[in-house]
Amino acid sequence: MNPLEGLLRFTGAVARPGLSLLKGWAPWLSLTLLAVLAGLGMLWTVRRFTDQAALRATKRRLRAHVYELRLFADEPVLLWRAQWRLLRDNLRYLGLMLRPALVLALPMLFLLMQLDCFYGRAPLPVGQAAVVTVQMKGTLGLPELQAPAGIVVETPAVRVESERQLSWRVRPLREVSGRLRIVFPNGSFEKAIEAGQGPRYVSARRVSSLAELFAHAGEPRLPAGELAWIEVRYPWAGVRVWGLQFHWLVWFVLVALAATWVLKKRLRVTL
Repeated sequence: MNPLEGLLRFTGAVARPGLSLLKGWAPWLSLTLLAVLAGLGMLWTVRRFTDQAALRATKRRLRAHVYELRLFADEPVLLWRAQWRLLRDNLRYLGLMLRPALVLALPMLFLLMQLDCFYGRAPLPVGQAAVVTVQMKGTLGLPELQAPAGIVVETPAVRVESERQLSWRVRPLREVSGRLRIVFPNGSFEKAIEAGQGPRYVSARRVSSLAELFAHAGEPRLPAGELAWIEVRYPWAGVRVWGLQFHWLVWFVLVALAATWVLKKRLRVTL
């Protein structure tokens, strides 16, 4: 197994049971809590991996250069000098913030990938039809779709030869957490499926490509074979706050940034 794939699988194994503890919470409330914790984590990382004294001194110089731009607006030489110093100290500031940014990059990427599985899609509504699609790598075969108890496969496979795709219509009759099976004469492939009330940990697509795994990290890669991916067309899930519908990532970023802004003085962290 590729080490990166192993890390992604480990992250999913940890995140799935952890996020499942939030199933009964209102999505906006649980996401707000996670965003505040992420903001605290970012503040700790910045304090731990930056020279805070140098950061404060650089910010003081940046403010002074801005005042110089206003003060010497009619003095071209002094104005250009202030602009150069402003650019220089901006680069110094970015350099000071580079290390915590690099430290945060991979954990935040993995966190967002897992949160998208929980907040990005809703499970299939009970009683409503949905589409399951299989992307073949080569010539279309004739697989059979087997669904878990509580989900009915309503149609035979619809073939799209030009796209090398097969699609079925399925309908959940009750709340289900199970696995679909795509059965070929020489083997079978599985895909998780969820139906009922959300939020839940939902994987919209299971893929065979390592590159695509970063966009669809909810399940391990498909084994080598005829399939490129299997997809269940889940409905989009937003976060409703004050009567407004937000994409989960927008709300998460807004709350995390607000938390860092409010808590930075209390925790004595310079940003």
